[in-house]
Amino acid sequence: KRNSCVWVANLTPAAEMWIQALILCVSCWSLSEAQQRSSPHRSGDPAGQCQYTFSVSSPVEASCSAGSAKAELDGVVSRLALLEALVSRLIAGVDGSAGAGVEATGEEVLQEAYTQVTLERDQLEQEKESLSKQVLELQRRLDEQVREAESLKQKPCPQTHASGGSQHRERPARDPEYDSGNGTYQEMKAELTEVPASQLIPDGNWTSTGCGELLSVGDPVMHRKADSITGKYGVWLKDPEPPASPYTNQTVWRIDAVGKEVLQLFAYEDIDQFSQGFPMKVLVLPEPLESTGATVYRGSLYYQRKRSRTLIRYDLASESVAARLDLPHAGFHGQHPYSWGGYTDIDLAVDEQGLWVIYSTGKARGAIVISQLDPDNLEVKKTWDTKIRKNTVANAFMICGRLYTVASYTAPNTTINYMFDTATRVGRAISVTFKNKYRYNSMVDYNHAERKLYAWDNFHMVTYDVKLGRA
Repeated sequence: KRNSCVWVANLTPAAEMWIQALILCVSCWSLSEAQQRSSPHRSGDPAGQCQYTFSVSSPVEASCSAGSAKAELDGVVSRLALLEALVSRLIAGVDGSAGAGVEATGEEVLQEAYTQVTLERDQLEQEKESLSKQVLELQRRLDEQVREAESLKQKPCPQTHASGGSQHRERPARDPEYDSGNGTYQEMKAELTEVPASQLIPDGNWTSTGCGELLSVGDPVMHRKADSITGKYGVWLKDPEPPASPYTNQTVWRIDAVGKEVLQLFAYEDIDQFSQGFPMKVLVLPEPLESTGATVYRGSLYYQRKRSRTLIRYDLASESVAARLDLPHAGFHGQHPYSWGGYTDIDLAVDEQGLWVIYSTGKARGAIVISQLDPDNLEVKKTWDTKIRKNTVANAFMICGRLYTVASYTAPNTTINYMFDTATRVGRAISVTFKNKYRYNSMVDYNHAERKLYAWDNFHMVTYDVKLGRA
């Protein structure tokens, strides 16, 4: 059975539209819960008013009670309001959290990108600085090679002398050179410290023939230039007091000190053969030599064995080791070198009074120590301590029992700046002009028989005349 309720209302068009929307919402919401719900019917009357008729299915005891319809409608409105509030909160929560998350994520991404870019920029700056230094170093090396190539082009080829009799000796080939690819420099360049000095030699009562103090050093005279990189620095000299045979005081000895294993000793008949590059013999040392501190005296080569404080006396006639000695407490292999480096910790020297060794010890704290050696067995006879540090001078040599030091190995016009007299144990500053014509002087030794200094200056083997005062 169906009961019908009829509701007639005079509505404006706006109110009518609102009622239609409400009925539609209510109908959609309640359609799934009950099939017997109210269904409206609209009709018009002659006066132009709308008449709505509602038919509602209900139990027998039910009626078209206005209160019941109002309660149900209020429930629907309440549920819709709750649903709208819930949807609003959900929308607000999703939008707010998503927006905050996106904003936070964006800031983190930008900060990370900025940090990465900053790190890459700093790294590129460091690489740029490193590359700039490498470019400058390569340019410097290139300039040196260009100068060397030009110098070699200008060097005349040696002339071969014609044979002229039974006394003529066939000249062997030019010096064998080391493989420059296997050679290694032993340089440890240090800052140059010039010691200020003034001329302290008194005037008058001086001659050029005595064994007094050093008065002057002449200009360098070049005798030969090395042909390859192995000849950048080394040792060359004559024996001032040779035995009767097989070599003489005219024999020239040469060692190229650049290389991993320095073992070859070249012998030249005289200075002319040396200048032309024709050795009469090549001796092979039994143990490798270190640096430029070797010397020749009374038929023996005296040198420091590589990477040790061991001194060796090598007999040139028998070509064998005649004596050896570990120099007590001596620094070696870069502990106390001259300012140019080259592992010049131990420097052997010869003068009018015999065989000397110039070095330093830990106790001396780098100051030069001088010892006089027995030329036969290398035993230390006597030792002197000086007050000049070894690494502040470029080189040193002995004349008449006095130590002399050279201030710079690169300055073209430098000085011999210090003298120590072993007779009086007194050292003092001096100033004697000395020239490094080729600006890299790595060896200076004195030959008392000729009154000359022998030096090796940047591939060039030179000599200096010296003038001494009266004893």
